[in-house]
Amino acid sequence: MYKAIYSFLLIFLFSFAALAQKGEDNETRLQKGEDLNVLYRNEASIGLFIHTAGGIGLAYRRGYHVTAFRNRMFEVEVQNFKHPKEVKSVNSIRESGKGFVYGKLNSFLLFRPGVGYQNILYQKSDKKSVEIRSSYYVGAIINFAKPMYLVVQHSQNDQKTTERYDPDKDSLSNIQGKADFFYGIENTKIYPGGYAKFALSFEYANRYNGIKAIETGVIGDFYPQLIPMMAYNKNQQVFVELYLKLIWGKKWF
Repeated sequence: MYKAIYSFLLIFLFSFAALAQKGEDNETRLQKGEDLNVLYRNEASIGLFIHTAGGIGLAYRRGYHVTAFRNRMFEVEVQNFKHPKEVKSVNSIRESGKGFVYGKLNSFLLFRPGVGYQNILYQKSDKKSVEIRSSYYVGAIINFAKPMYLVVQHSQNDQKTTERYDPDKDSLSNIQGKADFFYGIENTKIYPGGYAKFALSFEYANRYNGIKAIETGVIGDFYPQLIPMMAYNKNQQVFVELYLKLIWGKKWF
């Protein structure tokens, strides 16, 4: 009788310990992102990208799962923007002066807040595989245009002055160099607009709750008015650029 009770207690204790160990293993796997069969409802990431408008940008995204294969995304991007004909020059007489871009009317800094959806085209089957996603976004543009200020000397007898670039009176011969970046920042003008984006991303993180991805795509920027970028060139309202982005982030419940 006692042997049967002891045997039952031993079996119960070993079974309980095995279940506890299994539960602990599952919890550890979840924390380490090793369980494939888990739907993380939230994700956030940051990104660094280069683009064909001549510069770099930073991005932040926040995502929420709508279905197992579809995310609703919110993003904010900031980037510089250059005209393709910008060429840096230096006054040959005053080589000590700061370099400048002849004909440049404004320097630009863009903010893009937007919303969109991300769809999983090919889901990961194991840690070593790559998940392919497509996404599209639409949103607003806030374009900060700071006028260009230059150090100029109109004649040999004149003192150097810092003035806003005027293509009608400033030439390569009287421009001594670029003024300090923050000079005239109070005259910055805002150009609002909108954008649309399509992208493909390739996610390769070795943890299912992590995000490491390469993304490439195309962005179209649209403005209701002409954007003054370069003198002697036609101003535009529509701009199209390609980009390549590196993304890091995480997922959670």
